[in-house]
Parts: sequence; structure tokens; C-alpha cells
Amino acid sequence: MTVDYDFDRIISRRGSGSIKWDRFPNLDPFWVADMDFASPPEVLEAVHQRAEHGVLGYAHPHDGLVDALTTYMQKRHNLEVNESEIVHLGGLVSALSMVARAFGKRGEQIMTCTPIYPPFLGVQNDAGMQCISVPHILEDGAWGFDWNAMEAAVTPQTKIFLLSNPQNPLGRVFTQAEILKLAEFCERHDMILVSDEIHCDLVLDEVATPHVCAAGLPEHLQNRIITLLAPSKTYNIAGMGYAFAVIRDDSIRRKFEAARGHMLPEINCIAFYTAEAAYSHGEPWRQALVAYLRKNKDTLTAFVRDNMPDFKVPNIEATYLAWIDCRSLDCKNPATYFEKEASIYLSDGSFFGAPGHVRFNYGCPHARVLEGLEKIARVLA
Repeated sequence: MTVDYDFDRIISRRGSGSIKWDRFPNLDPFWVADMDFASPPEVLEAVHQRAEHGVLGYAHPHDGLVDALTTYMQKRHNLEVNESEIVHLGGLVSALSMVARAFGKRGEQIMTCTPIYPPFLGVQNDAGMQCISVPHILEDGAWGFDWNAMEAAVTPQTKIFLLSNPQNPLGRVFTQAEILKLAEFCERHDMILVSDEIHCDLVLDEVATPHVCAAGLPEHLQNRIITLLAPSKTYNIAGMGYAFAVIRDDSIRRKFEAARGHMLPEINCIAFYTAEAAYSHGEPWRQALVAYLRKNKDTLTAFVRDNMPDFKVPNIEATYLAWIDCRSLDCKNPATYFEKEASIYLSDGSFFGAPGHVRFNYGCPHARVLEGLEKIARVLA
């Protein structure tokens, strides 16, 4: 039976405590990465059922969640994952901090490639480390790794590489060959490879650009790989604060977990059930969502190329985030310019390590996407 999910419905979020909508209440928000769609009905039902129990005390992962995660890894990634290889987390940013504290020392280095999700450029501070950032390069119409620049930048003090795949904000899905080459680069330089795959279920064409999960790379590389996953972006439950890591190697996993210390809170008891519901019952909703996002992406890409010819937008392969090159605009900061002139709030590229760009969140009803784009176009006109 086909269910018709209403992604066109406008849901008012003003006054709901939403970071996206209430932090800058006078601006039209297309910034932080959460969507304006209701979560899947099965997820909302899981919230209701858990709340009706009446006791919301400390919790730990229940059998249903563990079964949902291992089944998800098998069905979506064709990987057999044991329960012992899973580490439950209260979010992925805190996991990045744990990696820095587990595998780095003061004065050592973390490497990543820009533009990149802003916390990648800050977690080194939690361990007194330094950050080496190497820009991605555009070759044959696709953003990729600058292998020569990475080899030139790495040092014996570089201990960790942070990867975003699918890439935020570029929307690139890296190939099997690229991920394998990156893992071998980390092996050659004795680095831990951390693969943040939070957007892996938002690949817009899984035939053309299939996602490659780092946990499925050859076994001899798994003694230095940490794979980070979460239902939060796909099922719009980021506020639940649940994620998990797949770490095949016992030694790496123990070091990672030891870095938890006393800094991280208990995971929300309801979050476990929303994750279980999302992975167990959310696939039809996910398929419908991806189809809708594909339409939004096509609209945005065509609009920018037709109405803002001096701007550039990459071929978006995943996520609901569009990276727009606005360097042709004669102003110091495009995001600030559009905030003042169009009353629209976009993510500032400088926080991603690439000034002169903005990130536009098109994870919203189609009419809202057009509304935001037209505001930008009117200012440019």
C-alpha cells in the first residue's frame, strides 16, 4: 500500500523553541540543518507510546533498538555488525570531541578537508590539538580530494582524519575508490579515520552514486576506522540527540569509550525509541522524502543557474543542503548581505572554511524553497 505523505504542508515553528526559527525571529530561516517536515508517523507514535508509560527515568539501549540497528546495517549497507561493535552516543559532535581526546595529545594535529561542517574545524581545541585543513578541489565537475596537497600537509604529528561522507556542505557522495584511497592514506600515515556518515540515507540517486560505508572497507583497515551514523537528519529527529558509532576493532573501541569520561549526559530515554521506530518502520517515509528532496534540489539548481548566473552551485548528490558560490557578489560577506537586504538567514560559508559562499537548506516545503530563492533573486535584480 502506498502512503501519501504530505511534505507540502506548512507547519508553523515560530514560538516552538526551534533554534532554526526562533533564534533570529525577524529573519526567514534557511540555515541550520533540520527540516520543516513532521517526522514519520511511526516515530511520532513511538514518542506517544513511550510517554504514556509514565516513567521517564534513566535508560539504556533495549533489545528492540539493537535489533533495529543491526538490521539496518545489514539491509542498507550489506554489513553484518555485532552488538559489541556498536557504541551508543548522545550526538555526533560530542563523538568528534571524544575522538580528539582519545587519540590526540596537546600539540598534535587533526586533518580535514574544507569546506566542511563547522565543528570539524573546532573539536581539536577539546584536546589542545591543531587543525590542518586542505581545500577540496573541483575536477571534471565533481568535488574531490587534493591528494598532493594532503600529502604535502600531513606530518608525523597528524593523528586523526575527519571525513564527512556524504559531504556537508558540498553534497558529494564519495566513490568506493576515493574512500579506499583515503583509508590507505590514513594507514600510510598512521592516522585514525573518522567517517561521519550522518547524511548517508539522504543520497538522491542511490544507483548513480551509491554510498560507501567505511565500516565495510577491508578488514585490515578496520583497526583505524570509526564510522559515525545517526537517524537524526534523515528522520528529522535531531532534537532527540541520538547517534551511534560502529567500531570493528576492540582496542580502538575501548580507547574511544574511555574518552567519554564524565562529560557526556545520559541518552534521552525517548530517543532510543524514536531511533528504533525510524530504522524499523521509516523506510517508506524515507523513500518519499528523498523523492521530494530530489524535486526541491532540481528546482533550486535550475533557479540558481537561470536567475543567478554569476553564482555557482555544485551537482548535489545527497543531503538537503545547497552550497552556493557567491564570490562574484561585490561584498565581503554574502550571508550578512542577504540578511540585511532580503531578511533571509543562510549559513555563512566562512564558518565552513570558505568565505564568499552560503549554504541554503532546502529541506522544507517546495513553496518555501521558491520563496527563499525569489527573495535572493529580487535583491540581486
